[in-house]
Amino acid sequence: MNVGIIWFRNALRLNDNRVLVECLNSTNSQTILPLYILDKSDLEQNNNENKIKFLYESLIDLDANFKAKFGSNLIVLNGKSKDIFRKLLDSDLLDLSEIFTDYSNKPDDIENENNLKSILAENASVKLHLISKVNSLTNVQEVVSQENFKPPKTMKDMEKLFSNLYPKDEDGFYSIDKPLEIPENSKPIYENSSEIIKDYLFDVKKELSLLEKDSKSYFKGGESEAIIRLERKVSSEEEYIRNFRKPRTISTNKPENPLEPETTGLSPYLSFGCLSPRLLWKETEKCYRNGEHTQPPESMHGQLMFREMFYILSRAVENWDSDTNNSMCKKIEWGDFDKSKMELWEKGQTGFPYIDAMMRQLDATGWMHHLGRHAVSCFLTRGQLWQHWEQGRDVFDRKLVDADWALNNGNWLWLSGVAPFSMPYFRLYNPCPDGKSSLNVEAKNAEFVRYWVPELKDYPSKYIFEPHLAPTPIQENARCIIGKDYPEPMVDRKVVAKENLAKFKASLATLK
Repeated sequence: MNVGIIWFRNALRLNDNRVLVECLNSTNSQTILPLYILDKSDLEQNNNENKIKFLYESLIDLDANFKAKFGSNLIVLNGKSKDIFRKLLDSDLLDLSEIFTDYSNKPDDIENENNLKSILAENASVKLHLISKVNSLTNVQEVVSQENFKPPKTMKDMEKLFSNLYPKDEDGFYSIDKPLEIPENSKPIYENSSEIIKDYLFDVKKELSLLEKDSKSYFKGGESEAIIRLERKVSSEEEYIRNFRKPRTISTNKPENPLEPETTGLSPYLSFGCLSPRLLWKETEKCYRNGEHTQPPESMHGQLMFREMFYILSRAVENWDSDTNNSMCKKIEWGDFDKSKMELWEKGQTGFPYIDAMMRQLDATGWMHHLGRHAVSCFLTRGQLWQHWEQGRDVFDRKLVDADWALNNGNWLWLSGVAPFSMPYFRLYNPCPDGKSSLNVEAKNAEFVRYWVPELKDYPSKYIFEPHLAPTPIQENARCIIGKDYPEPMVDRKVVAKENLAKFKASLATLK
């Protein structure tokens, strides 16, 4: 019997999974083989434990859901995908007819696809299906291939693009596709694969048990957790969703819980494909249909449209992840790599408590509010440290649980001031905010800073964002002497900001 492989990559879910549905509906295969392939050495080299933990939890959850629904386990393999597919294709035990997986712009995914295509070129009877609109609202490839396509740079561009793709209904809502239900019917699972792939089998539960036990990682991976959070933060919070304006959410998390975001906290689940963007769109739409609601770009739909914009740009723009020959990046003459600056920034030892709290939160949990990301990226680049945005991008890519290749690069282009969709480069975030700052900090009690920078936990709120200004008796009373127990500010923020803006302006002048 012909076998169809479901190659899970960036859609670790059963709901609204077109890869799963297309494979089960295909008449060219009678049995299925569900696979997930990872390379443990590569995974550990390029990601911290929070990301790895989230992935393992997501795979365990997908395995449990797949078994409950279809009566078989998800097979997780460790190795190079090209070696594994070569092994499968060369085996006389497997009559492989087709492979289904999700369309992706990620360089690693494209490399793996190209390797697979080279292998399949020797066996024309096996077809590779790259399924679109799995983790995006649009068919990205079709969008960028349109004759009159122009890369979107603004929300206005995205609204025009969406209007052309999804004409609005009588109530003014885009006609986005409905999420697909989990298929009721399945095909038999191919049961004779273990002998072929025994050398690659990977015990996810065992590997998860070996990870650090005292991790503060706040987000548990998996579709089951994603659905719970979707209900708790979206479906059952109609008023919150209708009034949601992302720039006005608090960057220092819930006052009563320094680990719980004031936003939905769904970004990790979107990034790993545990949650469909269509499902989030439609649940949000249900809330909108019951009354007045906010509009793009600040609304929940607006944020999903921004996500889509970066997905489209990452496919349409060459060298999206570089400042060389990138049409969406001004090539600014950044400073030489400074190891000391980068280490102090990454470890949360800059002497600026807001910046340090955000970076320590990132390291401990793998997450940071978007305004915190704004602040720390501005601080690293055009604001205070004059380091290349790619250096910060790489730290985020390694540590953020919601790191997404398209979005991470887009956000760093945006926040370092080098993209056409960036805010004006001379608008800097103050790394020492107060309660009136656009960074939306809770400054009265400052519990967020006290939690993540415990050295300062006994400081009066008046000084906690600039503790070096506290008189010596206050420092002594708080049992934290600046320069001894907590670092002095690593730079004079006002002096270097002025210098950096002059450098940025001079660098821009050379581009004209």
